[in-house]
Amino acid sequence: MTDHAPNQARVIPLRPGPAASGPPARPPAAPREPLWRHLVGDVLRKERQAQERTLKDVADAARISMPYLSEVERGRKEASSEVLAAAAGALGLGLGDLLARTHAELVRVTSHRSAVHARSVRNGSMRHGSARNGSAHGGLCLAA
Repeated sequence: MTDHAPNQARVIPLRPGPAASGPPARPPAAPREPLWRHLVGDVLRKERQAQERTLKDVADAARISMPYLSEVERGRKEASSEVLAAAAGALGLGLGDLLARTHAELVRVTSHRSAVHARSVRNGSMRHGSARNGSAHGGLCLAA
């Protein structure tokens, strides 16, 4: 017979699958949207570095403090439109130019993230019944 007590149930999977060896796989999380202040800061920093200018030089030209410009570039401060226009102007850009470049960066980042997420869903555990309904055995088990 078996070594189980008569009143003890056993679970036997009917369809062992790739997820049968471990806990059910979670579907990949959707990528988060980047924050606008991070994108604006990246654009300002890249333009400043492309012009080989220092933070001090640009901050002085924009008439804003160097520590504040640094915080804006690092995406830690949500700058007003006046500050953004001043920083952009100090770099020889109009506010529209800064916003257009920031929008292009947003499109680039989100389209890359969306493509990576779509690939991981197609190639990952979402193809198998295990992740779809939360069971390691696709929802089918036999209790005896």
